[in-house]
Amino acid sequence: MDAIAPSTIASSPATGAIAGLPPIPFDAGRLDTLMEGAGIDALVVTSKHNIQYLLGGYRFFFFDHFDAIGVSRYLPILLYVKGQPERAAYVGHPMESYERELNRFWVPTFSPSARMSTDGVGVAIERLATLAPKVKRIGIERAFLPADAESALRKGLPEMEFVEAQLPLERLRAVKTPQELESLRIASDLVVDSMLAVIAGARPGVTKRELVEALRREEVNRGLTFEYCLITGGTSLNRAPSGQNLREGDVLSLDSGGNFNGYIGDLCRMAIFGEPDAELEELLGEVEAIQQAARRPIRHGARGGEVYAAVEELTRASPHGNSLEFVAHGMGLISHEAPRLTNSGPVPYPAYDADLPLQKGMVLSIETTILHPRRGFIKLEDTVAVTETGWEGFGDRGRGWNRCGASVSRSHF
Repeated sequence: MDAIAPSTIASSPATGAIAGLPPIPFDAGRLDTLMEGAGIDALVVTSKHNIQYLLGGYRFFFFDHFDAIGVSRYLPILLYVKGQPERAAYVGHPMESYERELNRFWVPTFSPSARMSTDGVGVAIERLATLAPKVKRIGIERAFLPADAESALRKGLPEMEFVEAQLPLERLRAVKTPQELESLRIASDLVVDSMLAVIAGARPGVTKRELVEALRREEVNRGLTFEYCLITGGTSLNRAPSGQNLREGDVLSLDSGGNFNGYIGDLCRMAIFGEPDAELEELLGEVEAIQQAARRPIRHGARGGEVYAAVEELTRASPHGNSLEFVAHGMGLISHEAPRLTNSGPVPYPAYDADLPLQKGMVLSIETTILHPRRGFIKLEDTVAVTETGWEGFGDRGRGWNRCGASVSRSHF
């Protein structure tokens, strides 16, 4: 799919509330513009993250952490017709009727019939069929639509054309609202607070698995949903939690994702059991220099590719050659979302935004890693929001060599 030109993604006034229902929680005018640019007449949205966004933060609590049930899976569906939000419908599980009673949905129509993956498709087919012939091209999320559900959808609507809707839905989410930015700021702050607390309480002899469990407790106690921790210790480059014991003099990296209101705080900080020597200071200093260089061009209107251009000289001149990795990617409801600045990172995708302007409210994760053969895994990862005149770092502390066991009075182990 071709990248959407900047002129086609300009914000339009949001459609107001439908009488008797909560306000529409996203910019419906902008979504209509994006759908028009992609040639989409109606959307069949089936991913949890896009449904959460379009329903203003709602996730059904029962299936928040899993999808499988019985012999099939939970598959919610949100139908949206371009320019006609009054025709929107949400197909959910019967137990979501409880949420409807709490006035959680802005959509005019709610159908509690999604018990299995194909149940809701019948409702979608019935509603979409009534919109023909004006509605001809249906946008679907192929990566989040099970094969049995897509097959039923195509069989039930043979006259309609189905196209990929990933890009317009992602562009809608790319620029964060103040509320979304606040959730990302809180998530980032609490992840860093949790990591620094674990580092301060760590003692030689602790295992990587114990450190990850301590981090999970710290994040949960602060109100986050713990998602993961990639951890290295000593000279090992293995990032899985394990029974490896950490010793005096070992370096430690904690790279963790914690979720607040659905938004991911994803940062990496370094620590050491003891004091860093000159070589370690130099290594982390090089990582920090690249991180700061990447921030310099960030501002509203700057070309996305400038972020990578800003670090080219430093990465090319690095004595660590192939052991150095740099990547910058979008953050929000999912990891590695828009803006997409490179097609050569660890998670490959088209670099839609390399030649497009950054916009105020976009959020970037910036990461630099040195995989040193003698000293181990050295990394910083930061979360940076684009502002009108520059950038703002979330959770922007603890960026040097943090000392393990710095808090004698507080030990997890």
